[in-house]
Amino acid sequence: MLKVYQKYIIDSYIKLLIKILGIFFILTFLLNIFEEINYFKDTDVNILYPIILTFLNVPSLLFEILPFIFLVSTQFFFLKLLEANELNIFKVYSLSNIKIINILNLTNFILGLIIILFFYNISAKFKFNYLDIKNKYSGDNKYLAVITENGLWIKDEFDSSINIINAEKIEDNFLKNVSILQFNKKYELLKNIESEKIDISKNIWLIKNPTIFEDNLNISTYEEILFQTNFSLDKINSLFSNMASLNFLQLYKLKNDYFKLNYSTTEIDAHIQKIIVYPFYLMTMSILSAIIMLNIKHNHPTIFYLILGILLSVVIYYINYFFNLLGKNGNMPIVLATWSPIIIINLFSLIGLIRINEK
Repeated sequence: MLKVYQKYIIDSYIKLLIKILGIFFILTFLLNIFEEINYFKDTDVNILYPIILTFLNVPSLLFEILPFIFLVSTQFFFLKLLEANELNIFKVYSLSNIKIINILNLTNFILGLIIILFFYNISAKFKFNYLDIKNKYSGDNKYLAVITENGLWIKDEFDSSINIINAEKIEDNFLKNVSILQFNKKYELLKNIESEKIDISKNIWLIKNPTIFEDNLNISTYEEILFQTNFSLDKINSLFSNMASLNFLQLYKLKNDYFKLNYSTTEIDAHIQKIIVYPFYLMTMSILSAIIMLNIKHNHPTIFYLILGILLSVVIYYINYFFNLLGKNGNMPIVLATWSPIIIINLFSLIGLIRINEK
């Protein structure tokens, strides 16, 4: 059963958080809708399309900036307490600053769990629908790639032919155990190319020791041939880079499919760890914000605290970015790269917490 002061603190904080979240939702919506309108400016689509797409895209964008929103919310929450002299009133009833921070930490941790269990999965579904709709107008539907338990599948339209490509796995710059079915525009089979190894480092693939089965039943073998496509290894990688459109179950399924294909799971592991660490990240932002607000003079205008929040977020972003690079480049395990910024920031925060506790 929550005590009266705990309910008051939690209610006040959540109400402020909702207000600030609403402001950022509107700002994100307005910025995104102009981008969508510009995207469809040369197409004959209903004005509702940009609006619908913006609604579908905003949740995933908010997920990325929620830590900043929590940081700013904590700043303004303590500013409100200080301006109303409520911190001193709390101290009369033996409610220290540390206890208030702990209440906010627990609240943010629970909110973080709700976000990753419910909000993230909803935003991923919205993002998937967003990308699906935009894909119909981008022209990229001619070039598709998916990874399943049966390997890598690619649909590629080049000149007058349609190529359906299946590879058992990827190793470095090579596709292994590959079958290429080549059709004309009427989907009549022209030839089938079989090869154990294809170099896909460039758009012009180098097929090693291919066996070609043609529609006239002729069978030909070569030492190597060149094969023109719209795909290189970089393009294949880019098609699977939007992890924000995949929910938890889809991420783990994709990871298993990548593993069977001998494909790097670094990007997926990094995204999964990013979601797992999310509640702790929100707590860290809240602690850092509280420490700063309780250790600086409070005779500054409101804009000062907003700018301070932005600067803090930029610093934390680059700390995360640095460790993320170390993880993705293989210089540090992904788990350690994800958690290191949280650990480092919290270690520095301990100094501020000690100072607060001494007040």
